Amino acid sequence: MAETANTAGAALLIFLTLVAAHVGQTVVEPIVFAIFIIALIFPLETTLERRLPRWAALALTVTAALAVIVTLSSLMVWGGGELVDWFARNLDRVRASFEASTKWLETHDIFVGALITEHANAAWMLGVIRAAATRINVLAGFALVVFIYVVMGLAETSTLRKNIAAATNDETAQRLLSAAAHIAKKFRRYMLVRTAASLATGALVFLFALAIGLEGAAAWGVLSFALNYLPYIGSLVVTVLPALFAYVQFDSAQAALLVLGALCVIQLVIGSGLEPVFSGTALAMSPTVVVFAVLLWTFLWGLPGAFIGVPIAIAALTMCEHFPSTRWIARIAAGEAHSD
Repeated sequence: MAETANTAGAALLIFLTLVAAHVGQTVVEPIVFAIFIIALIFPLETTLERRLPRWAALALTVTAALAVIVTLSSLMVWGGGELVDWFARNLDRVRASFEASTKWLETHDIFVGALITEHANAAWMLGVIRAAATRINVLAGFALVVFIYVVMGLAETSTLRKNIAAATNDETAQRLLSAAAHIAKKFRRYMLVRTAASLATGALVFLFALAIGLEGAAAWGVLSFALNYLPYIGSLVVTVLPALFAYVQFDSAQAALLVLGALCVIQLVIGSGLEPVFSGTALAMSPTVVVFAVLLWTFLWGLPGAFIGVPIAIAALTMCEHFPSTRWIARIAAGEAHSD
């Protein structure tokens, strides 16, 4: 009876936490991203502090993190801009391909053209542009808040560790600090794995696009690298879009299917073959848990949630591992069977 009550209480707590995360997204989301970034770059700051004054170590660490983020963002903007430019230069071919495909669909009683024409009017386009502009402004404000939290958090990390140790009994404090250290280590391992997989994906997509003569090969490679940091969603985008562009460029459904199939193979080999080898057992999670985390946090926070969903799951399960009462949750969600 007591065990049932504890399970029900835990389920209620999780539900309320998710509701609070959704309702308080504006407040909670930047804090979560800041904690994630701090966990990644804290070792760099501690290393620099041994050789430099603390303020200099903090400034260099934050500058390095900003340089990485700006570089990744710039790559995405450049790749997207290249494809938009290609689209604008080949608008007539796009229109012809669209008309041909809609006519073929109409012969099978699928009236996509009429549906798009009905909704894709000038007012709809204006609404899309306004929504994009609003989203860019929100993203800029979000990045600024995250930056402030990162600077403040790095400056107070050592103090926070001491406060945790003093605020509770020795055993609980040790478990919390040990869990935090393991979470940070897994975050860094996760990003290392994602970066290696992203580089491999981008290189293979670039070489494949170059080999078949698909225009914008460099842009496809760059976008495949950058969007691979969004599990599943990013992979889907850089698999389907090149196939659509190939259909327009080569005016051939066979070419589009070839591109789609080849990119699916690349994603499958790297995602199901190389990534597990790189990560080993350090990030062992059931694929079902990974997919659920991505979908759940995408629903709660949109595209930023797609990126941060897996790290949140890693943190939650690692915390569960360090406490006997919740260790069973981590074992259920693990990608491999445990034996005592």
